[in-house]
Amino acid sequence: MSPSLKKFLYSWLINTFAVLITAQLVHGIRYDSITALLVATLVLGVLNAFLRPALMLLSLPFLIVTLGLFTMVINALLLYWVGNLVWGFHVDSFWAAFWGALLVGFISLFLNALTNRQQFQVVVRRGQPLKRRDDDDGPVIDV
Repeated sequence: MSPSLKKFLYSWLINTFAVLITAQLVHGIRYDSITALLVATLVLGVLNAFLRPALMLLSLPFLIVTLGLFTMVINALLLYWVGNLVWGFHVDSFWAAFWGALLVGFISLFLNALTNRQQFQVVVRRGQPLKRRDDDDGPVIDV
């Protein structure tokens, strides 16, 4: 399996779990089946990858004035649109989408930090000197 496919599947799994928890906690967000949840998170990922950058660029003045807080509105709109696009996944109102997007963001951040802990740690093994490259750019730590 390629590294990019692993990264995609990992991200999709984290977001699916985050939306699953959010649907349990936020009144107004629900799904009819696991299949609908999986499709909704896939569509949300696609919208985040392709539509979100365009929306961020178009709303740049609002983002600057609100110091980035308008990003939450964009995330809520994307979640609300997923509720309208995917059969079996329901988002009742913009406010449900707003609180849901906020919660999905926090849960995803927490789960990514929890599962990627070793990625952020630099480990120097005992008894092993720092490796040097031949290009004299300095030491490289074997991780």
